[in-house]
This record gives sequence, C-alpha cells and structure tokens, in this order.
Amino acid sequence: MFQKLVAIEPVSLISSAEKKLHTFANEVILFSDIPMDANKIAARIGDADAVLLSYTSHLGKDALEQCPNVRYIGMCNSLYSPESANVDIYYANSRGITVTGIRDYGDEGVVEYVISELVRCLHGFDQAPWNGMAREITGLKAGIVGLGRSGGMIADALRFFGAEISYFARSEKAKARAKGYRFLPLDELLEQCEVVCCCLNRNTVLLHAPQFSKLGNRKILFNTGLSPAWDEEPFLKWLEGDNLCFCDTVGALGGEHLLDHPKVRCMEVSSGHTRQAFDRLSVKVIQNLSDYTSIKIR
Repeated sequence: MFQKLVAIEPVSLISSAEKKLHTFANEVILFSDIPMDANKIAARIGDADAVLLSYTSHLGKDALEQCPNVRYIGMCNSLYSPESANVDIYYANSRGITVTGIRDYGDEGVVEYVISELVRCLHGFDQAPWNGMAREITGLKAGIVGLGRSGGMIADALRFFGAEISYFARSEKAKARAKGYRFLPLDELLEQCEVVCCCLNRNTVLLHAPQFSKLGNRKILFNTGLSPAWDEEPFLKWLEGDNLCFCDTVGALGGEHLLDHPKVRCMEVSSGHTRQAFDRLSVKVIQNLSDYTSIKIR
C-alpha cells in the first residue's frame, strides 16, 4: 500500500475507479488541470510514492530527480516502448521505480473513425466524391503501416468491406498471411496502395522525402498515431498534389498551423476517447495498481 498517490493531471478514470484509488493509498490527490513544466510536476508529486498521469504530460528525469520517494508510476495511457513513452522509463528503472502502462483500450473508436471518414470521402457525403463518382471500399488497395493491435483491427475492418490489404511491419506476421494480407517493403506499399494508414507508436517517423516520392499523387493518407509519421517539409510538398490527409487529433497532424490547409481533414478530437474506452482504461489502470500492490480489488 502507498502512503501517498498523486494524479498529476486528469487521468480519465470513471468515478468508480477513482473511488478505488483510495484503496491503494493512505492519501490520494487528484489534480484537474495539466501542469505546465517539470517544476510544476515535481511540486505536485512532492513526497508521494505513487504517481498517475495521462498522455498530456511528460514525466522526465528533470522532474523525477526532485522526487526521491517515488516507487511507482502508473501511465493511464498506452505504453508500447520506452522510446515512445511520455515517461523517462530508463531513468525511472535506474532508480528502481516501476512504470506500468496500458494497451488496447481505445482502438475500436479509431477503427470506426477511419471507416467513417473513408466512406464519406469515397461516397462524397458532404463533399465531392474522391473519384468524381461515388464508390465503395470494395476493391480498394489499402496499405497499413504498422500492423499492431489498432493497425490489425483497421486492416480487418477494411477487408470486411472488400478492400485488398497490404501491410508493412518490422517482420511478416503469420496471422496476417493467413488472412491473405500482403507483406510489402514500405516503398512498394506506398507505390501500390491508394489509401495508406499509418498506425505507429509515438515519435516513430517513417515517411521522409523519398517515401513521399514513392507515395506519389492521387492518394489518401491517414495517421492514427499520437504524433506525425512524417517529416513536415516533404509532407507539405506532397499535399500540393491531388492528395488528402486525415488525422483525428492535432498531435497526429503535427500542429495547429496545419489545420487550415485545404488538403487536411482533422477533427481535433481523439477518436479513441469513447465511453467504452474510458471503461476499459479504468479497469486496466486499477488492475496494474492491484498487481503491483497485491491488493485485490472487487
């Protein structure tokens, strides 16, 4: 059990989960706004031995080294790798601090976003049809860059509607091959697919100038990650062609300065933030705390 648990920013837990936090600590403090810098984060943590945070703050060495009592950090957001995390996991581990995160809680909403926007684009709902005449997803050559959980779900959804699926990942996946998905080198996928969906970890950039050259013209690009999958300069040059880019969040797009671009479609809303996603997130955050403290939660 912890002496003091602090959520340094809003962590999107449902009310029943917030109540359960008090089971794990003698004192629980929940902040309702986002701290602006490392010193503010450190001040909020103070002498706490447990910390919770979401994806909107970065908890680095500069803040943690001011907080000697911390022994547990619970990320109330996705954790795929230390490099893509918004916590300095390497430094935390060097101090013996346990860092936990969660996965697979908002993917369903992201899949629905991609299908919804693609259908609207192809059919011309409230806009001109992509090909001048309404068309279906049937027969569409779709490429997935990053076939993790969400990328795999998007691929499955597109296949359900009749798309031909190709994908690029670190290695070929047997399950994907069994479904008839083609494993292609990135450049080949970009050349051959009309719609490309990037489903990559935060801060993973795979699309540079040569890749945009391969992607070419008359293409649709989706980015469902938390940060841009591209270098901005060649991305903007590519947008000068007859192309479109869809992102749900400003973070995925790369900044507010791109929102008014005529070839960009950004909703400025995280499509993974649904009622069901918060339910799944809450269960997993509480389970991580339970596993660490060995306190059983009912």
